[in-house]
Amino acid sequence: MKIYLETERLILREILQEDAEAFFAMDSNPEVVKYVGIKPLTDISQSVKMIESIRNQYIENGIGRWAVVRKEDKKMVGWSGLKLIKEINNHQNIYDLGYRFTPEYWGKGYATETSIAVLNYAFNEMKLNNVFAYADVENYASNHVLKKLGFEEKDTFIDEGDTCFWYELKKENFK
Repeated sequence: MKIYLETERLILREILQEDAEAFFAMDSNPEVVKYVGIKPLTDISQSVKMIESIRNQYIENGIGRWAVVRKEDKKMVGWSGLKLIKEINNHQNIYDLGYRFTPEYWGKGYATETSIAVLNYAFNEMKLNNVFAYADVENYASNHVLKKLGFEEKDTFIDEGDTCFWYELKKENFK
């Protein structure tokens, strides 16, 4: 895949097996996974499997979530990117925007900054006409980011037992 995006403060690159420790540190934190439908990880082998799954998405779909690395210290602080979802909320083969960060990096604008780069890539390089996203109705921070990016709330649906807002951003509405 070898896609590489850069923002003012961050680098987005393929997720590698070497990222397993950073992944585990993030996804073993109950606050991080509170709204994403998974339980906190308890063993690094779970992170290794998640990374294998993401790397398979690169091969099978040509796209997957990317590691977010700070330029200033080369530290992985989370992930951001697109994922091809075969079926969700009565939609098939949609591209979903998602992001997740370690709590010490929350509130720094990284979700917005990386999402803008990812959406530019989606609309200008992949030539997509729309991108979807969803977030737990109680995840106020994530819902705020999606609305700030211009996503339109379409409806709600149940995912993994949680009520989520379903969003769409059309290419012509992306600024």
